[in-house]
Amino acid sequence: MAEENDAHIKSASAWGQALAAVALVGALSGGFWWLAKSSAAESEPKPATCSAEETPAPKGRRLTGARLCEALNRPDLAALLGTPTEIAKTASGSDSSIGKIATPQAQVEFETYTVTLSATYDGLPVAGSEGLLGSYARPQKVLGRPGVLYSTRTISISFRLDGGDADSGPGVPARALSVARDAKDRGGSVDVTLWRADGAVPDDAVLLRVAERVLQTLPGWTSRG
Repeated sequence: MAEENDAHIKSASAWGQALAAVALVGALSGGFWWLAKSSAAESEPKPATCSAEETPAPKGRRLTGARLCEALNRPDLAALLGTPTEIAKTASGSDSSIGKIATPQAQVEFETYTVTLSATYDGLPVAGSEGLLGSYARPQKVLGRPGVLYSTRTISISFRLDGGDADSGPGVPARALSVARDAKDRGGSVDVTLWRADGAVPDDAVLLRVAERVLQTLPGWTSRG
């Protein structure tokens, strides 16, 4: 009888050890899966967020570089550009000026495209300015406001390894859209510019699609404003 009891005890102990081992393996597997998932999530690149220069915000109702960047760096921007799988590499805004003329701007860069959104408070109307913007400029109404589509180029800057002066020259071709800040075209503009990393001329349809979605999100933007 004692031998039978010992056998039962040993059998129960063996089953208990086996169940404990199975539970341990399951726990370890779950832990490794969670760690692998967490590591993969951490290693995935994340879209760039807006960073603005630390300059005093302009007074009045003027747009700031930070606000322009917020409007431009929207979650569906890559899809609007026709490259939905790409993520923003850089996003920034700045409150610059040319003399006394405020020219805040923002820029978002992807693998294929780079987009800029800027505002100019120069008091000049947009309608009729196509004559000053080259032979490829043409009028283009956008969201009920006068606008002009035109061609331009980026500026290429190269730095010398010996510490000498940097060299600059024409970069890749770009397409730009200048739109009146208000429907009555009382002066000033908001501009969207688009260029490709491969140097190909951007499609106007892509530029217009981005502009129509982005501009109407700016503060105070209405078809009559």
